[in-house]
Amino acid sequence: MRKHKTYFNWSSGKDSALALYHLLKDEHFSVDELITTVNSHYNRVSMHGLRKELLLAQTNAIDIPVSLIELPEMPSMEVYEQKMNETVSRLKNDGFTHSAFGDIFLEDLRDYRDKQLAEVNVTSVYPLWKRNTKELLNEFLDLGFKTIIVCANSKYFNDHFVGTIIDKDFIDNLPKNVDPCGEHGEFHTFCFDGPIFKNPIDFTIGEKVYREYDTPKTDDSVCAPDRYGVWYCDLLPK
Repeated sequence: MRKHKTYFNWSSGKDSALALYHLLKDEHFSVDELITTVNSHYNRVSMHGLRKELLLAQTNAIDIPVSLIELPEMPSMEVYEQKMNETVSRLKNDGFTHSAFGDIFLEDLRDYRDKQLAEVNVTSVYPLWKRNTKELLNEFLDLGFKTIIVCANSKYFNDHFVGTIIDKDFIDNLPKNVDPCGEHGEFHTFCFDGPIFKNPIDFTIGEKVYREYDTPKTDDSVCAPDRYGVWYCDLLPK
């Protein structure tokens, strides 16, 4: 059986890791490349704030080639789409037919991605789609994956939350209005061990930093605060 040549949109976090785990076990797909967006100003993974050195150590342990899409600190939608289109065009020319994501239930984001990819005849794949997030996190831990929280929205959490390694107690102690997988952007993680890795990723915990950002304005956010805060926990490669 001929497998679909697939690239995976790798975030470095737990949902990506679990989605990739399932995709690697699926006989219909061959995952031949990871792609990750990186903030070129800070040399860190976009949104997560993870150092590029740890991302590369992680993808080396997964043993799948990674391509980095370098973006400016605050890219416009036009710049983002231009960079993504350049990468997807290259992958399409290299024979890739499918693009995989770790998203779970963000309908608007999926619709946007599906539309963009359909224009170049690439099929999107969502191994975790519509799964119960509490069950997903329990499955993630039961499989032996390990992950640490690298950033969190200050609306829900303080600096003590970042730098926490997720365990079963974590699920029960989350605020009621926070998704167990942080699917609404409440927090992001770095996955450093598990069944898809040849070896665990060594790191030490560095300083914790608070930053504020302008809230993106849409029709749905006209009443939202002008700025929002994020706590980051810097992880240092050993």
